[in-house]
Amino acid sequence: MNVRMKTAAALLLAALFTITTSLTWAGEGHDHGEAPAGANANAPQRLPDGGVFLPKPAQHQIGVRTLVADQKQLPRAFTLAGKVVMDPNAGGRVQPTQPGRLEPGPRGFPTPGQAVRKGEVLAYVAPAAGNLERAGQASQVAELRAARALAEKRVARLRELADTVPRKEIEAAESELASLGERASVMSAGLSGREALVAPVSGVIASATAVAGAVVDARELLFEIVDPTRLRIEALAYDPALVADIAGGALAVGKERVPLRFVGAARSLREQALPLQFAAEGPALLGLAVGQPVQVVVQTKSQVAGVPVPAAALMRNPSNQSIVWVKVAPERFEPRVLTTEPLDGANVVATTGLKAGERFVHQGASLVNQIR
Repeated sequence: MNVRMKTAAALLLAALFTITTSLTWAGEGHDHGEAPAGANANAPQRLPDGGVFLPKPAQHQIGVRTLVADQKQLPRAFTLAGKVVMDPNAGGRVQPTQPGRLEPGPRGFPTPGQAVRKGEVLAYVAPAAGNLERAGQASQVAELRAARALAEKRVARLRELADTVPRKEIEAAESELASLGERASVMSAGLSGREALVAPVSGVIASATAVAGAVVDARELLFEIVDPTRLRIEALAYDPALVADIAGGALAVGKERVPLRFVGAARSLREQALPLQFAAEGPALLGLAVGQPVQVVVQTKSQVAGVPVPAAALMRNPSNQSIVWVKVAPERFEPRVLTTEPLDGANVVATTGLKAGERFVHQGASLVNQIR
């Protein structure tokens, strides 16, 4: 019995020695690292019910801002496809009235984007006449000059005989002399004169096709000038009945909203649609160009009840539904599915999904939507 006890004690001591040796002599790089730390309960995370837990420091870091939902009566709106066109009262075109060869103006040919003033000479058109035509004009100038020389001699003789010649004959001869001189001057200017192409309005060159030495025809478009702060928006309405209900419109240019003033509707269809004209003004239009396609939000006189929501606050859930993030607690946000209608290009109307007094995220919503 004692032998068995001694043997067991020896085995226990040997096991303890082995464990102690392995712990003492383990070299660098042979340890298994620290035990994994537990999950941080204060980190931003998506909750099992689809909500988001977002601590206050994280909200300040990503710039989360909220708005209070306000139920209002807002104009009903719809979206139309349109394009930017020139305002006829703030733009113009430069075209020659006769064929000829182009020559640069005092400052050279203007280029697109260059500012010009009303009355400024942009280019010259030297008349391009054929040899026979120029020869005929030159012969007429020579005949007029010869007739003028004879008229000068006749006037001189009549003035010497002023005491015996009636005054009316002298005046008639002087008038004929002046007429021949003017006709000769006009014909000479027609041979060597140039047509000055001037800017009809002040603005910016929108398009330019002039090149030195180019031969152009009459009424050929050489320059187009627009005022970039005064433009027109043309939209196409496929339902003529909507025209009587239009109250105004709006256009989103980047992050800015440009109000539109309804000018009127045409009385003839184009591509089975009725063209609508809206006037726009303001520095925000500098980001637009003539001919650029745009989306026009047309507001009607009828109204709808809802909450105005910035378009930047709308996100998409996995089911591709429009949602906003509602702040239900200081550090908790929940997704709320909305039914929306257009309002003014920069905002939409939430007809369902939001209640008055609720706070929803309008800045930083995309970052909240990315939390997993």
